[in-house]
This record gives sequence, C-alpha cells and structure tokens, in this order.
Amino acid sequence: MTNRPQLHLNLLFNNAGNYSSAWRWPDSNPSAFNADVQYYVRTAKLCERGTFDAVFLADHPALSDHPEYRPFQSLEPTIALATVAAATERIGLIATASTTYNEPYNIARRFASLDHASGGRVGWNVVTTANVEAAHNFSQTDVVSHGSRYERAGEFTEVVQALWDSWEDDAFIGDKASARFIDTSRVHKINHQGKYFSVQGPLNVPRSPQGRPVLVQAGGSDDGRDLAAKYAEVVFTSAQSLPQAIAYANDLRDRAKKFQRSPNSIVILPGLVTVIASTEAEAKRREQELWELVPIEYGLGRLANILQVEPEVLQLDKGLPENLPLPVDGNQTMFKVAVDVARRGNLTVRELIKALGGGGTMHRIIVGTPEQVADSIEEWFLSGAVGGFNVVPDVIASGLETFVDFVVPELRRRGIFRTEYTGRTLREHYGLERPESQYARQKREAVIAPVF
Repeated sequence: MTNRPQLHLNLLFNNAGNYSSAWRWPDSNPSAFNADVQYYVRTAKLCERGTFDAVFLADHPALSDHPEYRPFQSLEPTIALATVAAATERIGLIATASTTYNEPYNIARRFASLDHASGGRVGWNVVTTANVEAAHNFSQTDVVSHGSRYERAGEFTEVVQALWDSWEDDAFIGDKASARFIDTSRVHKINHQGKYFSVQGPLNVPRSPQGRPVLVQAGGSDDGRDLAAKYAEVVFTSAQSLPQAIAYANDLRDRAKKFQRSPNSIVILPGLVTVIASTEAEAKRREQELWELVPIEYGLGRLANILQVEPEVLQLDKGLPENLPLPVDGNQTMFKVAVDVARRGNLTVRELIKALGGGGTMHRIIVGTPEQVADSIEEWFLSGAVGGFNVVPDVIASGLETFVDFVVPELRRRGIFRTEYTGRTLREHYGLERPESQYARQKREAVIAPVF
C-alpha cells in the first residue's frame, strides 16, 4: 500500500438494490427485506470481506412510496444492525433515526447501547422527516415546517451529544472490596432546557467505546447543510457530476469554518449507483433489462411524489412542466436533483424516470466494467471533493458481490483503498478522533485555568 490518501466506501443497503425492479431480478429473494434477517447478515459479511467502512440502513417510519410495487425499509434499523453486529467483527453499522418523531433520550440510549454491543462500530444518521404518512403515525395532522424541523434537529443533536458525554470515561469503578460501583462525581446531569426539549439526564448507559457514535447527516437544503456543517462528522450527499461535487464540498467546508470547525474535518460521501458487467455492452444490457422490469406506474408516482405534484400533471413523453415550485416543507434535496437531471439532459418524464433508476435513486449511476467504475471513483476521489462513496449496487444479490470481487481489487491495485482493516471502530475506519466528554474537558480546563 502506498501513502496515497485512502478511500472510504459504505454500502447504502437499499433493500433489494437501487433499482426499483431489483427485487424482480432472478437471483433476488423478494421477502428478504423483512422475513430473512440473515440476508442483512450475509450482505454485511460480504461488505466486511471487501473491507468497506460501513453498511448504512436508511429508514422511514411509515408505509409509503407505493408498497404495491417494491420493497421498503421494514425492520427498525438499530434492531437489524444489532443482529448484524453479533455476526461481524469490523464492519461499521450506520442507522437512520428521525429527529422529528423521536425523543433525544431514547435515541441517545439506543445508539450508545448499540455502540457497546458492537464494540464501537456505530453511527447515527440524523434526519428530519418530511412525509405526511409519517406525520399521521405520530399524532400530527401535517408535516412539520422545514425550518422548524431543522431547528428541532439542531437542538435534538445537542441534547444527544450531551447525554453521550454525561458519563466520563472513568466513571465506572466496580470495586467489590470498597463497595464503590460508580464514581458519581464523574456522572453529570445535563439539565437541558430548550425550545423543544427539557432533559435532565444523565444517560443511564456508560460512555460508549467510541466516546460518541459517529454523527452522520444527509441534508442538501441550506438548513440541512448548516446542520451538517455544525455537527456532522460524515455527510451523505448526492452529486450527478464532479463539478457539482466540488461545489458542494467547497460550500460545506466554508460553512464549517463559520462554526469554528476545520474545513477538512468532515468526510463527504456521495452516492454511487453501479451497474457492472465484464463488458460495457453487457452492463448496458443489464441496465436496460432492469429498466424494462420497472412498472411505469411506480416510476411516475414516485417522481410525482418527489416533485409534490399530481401524477396527471406529468406527461411521459414530454419534459417536466415549467416553473415547478420548490416544496416548502417537502424533501428539497430530492426535488432539486430530479429537476436538475431533467433540465441538464433535456429529458422527457419517461427518460427522467429511467435516469433515476426507475424512480429509485437520486444518485449518479455508472454503467460499465469494473475498470471503468474504478476509473470514475479514482477521478472523483483524487479531486479532493469527496472522501469516498456510498455504494448502491443495482441489485444487492449479485451487484454487490461483483463490486467486492472485481472493483475493490482494482482500487487496491491503484493504492487508494485498504487491503485490510487497521482499526476496530467506525471512528478508526474514517480516521476520526475519539471525542473527549465535554464535562471531563470542562473540569480539566477549570483545573489548568490561570489564577490572577
């Protein structure tokens, strides 16, 4: 291995795969998304064989997105990943949990517990939720406004971090001879009183192996970028071109400076959908076959939902309507990506649905040989704009194994990806420091403060 910068790779574990038709592929098991927990285990073990940094499970606390046509995230991510943790040794485990429909104490406890159970391999993907079906499941009549969601998310994250820090590392004693179990002077109430939350603390779980689980964020709106710049250690994003990726990285790093953070302290990972075969022609044929398996009703409904319009407004063989309004309280990131792809390519609605993987992705799709995929990954990575990628195979059942067996060795040959794990925690995989408890830091700084 050379001293070249080292790439980071996650699996974005999107059920059967990126394409909305992936579950219909011959080697896919349609019921694996829910009925076969070992599917998650087998997939994570394959990623571990490929020395990926982590597997990432998205989540959506509602039944939506046309379930009659494709699998959806059914199992609660931290429960599924707890099963994966017991069967793996090194692979990181990143789970999504919404700040809109949870409470900080429960999330802090759940992720700290999973970090202990996994030996320090956990990350929390901080999301706000902009979906009316979810709102109706949590005693809300409508979606919380965009600004309020992100304001709540910022306070939520502050509280969770404080709870994770509420135990200093040496608070547990467990001394049988002296009958001292915990040094309570090193366990702190956080006494948080804010606009959205009132939390006394401390957490009832000792400080976890990583100090804090890794904070991940995936917002593309202005509010989302500010949230990422202030708190995130890893950022998931979408970029359809390298200039877009560079512009996003520059913007995020400039925002990080405003929060007194190092501009290079955040690992940026855009999504990358892969359709791989031994020849480019075979890869294009595979892509076409996947597209032909997509019910056009699904693709149209999915796109209409992203754009916040009725399906009847979209005509398959015409372009998008002009002057589509940015949704005030919907998913602005997905809206912007879809409209940008359509406008740049002068695509019809049908062509746009195909370009978005049958309506299933907002991420860049690369179709080709392992060498072509590696070429693109290397170019983007060496630009300095990205730290790596969230890999989204077209079909998990076969596309992931192809990536691990053919793309990963090519990346290793080029000296930009690890040949083995050098650490055991997710922080070590990403090259992130283990944070000191803010309460321990305050005590230490008080001791060494000059006396006048």
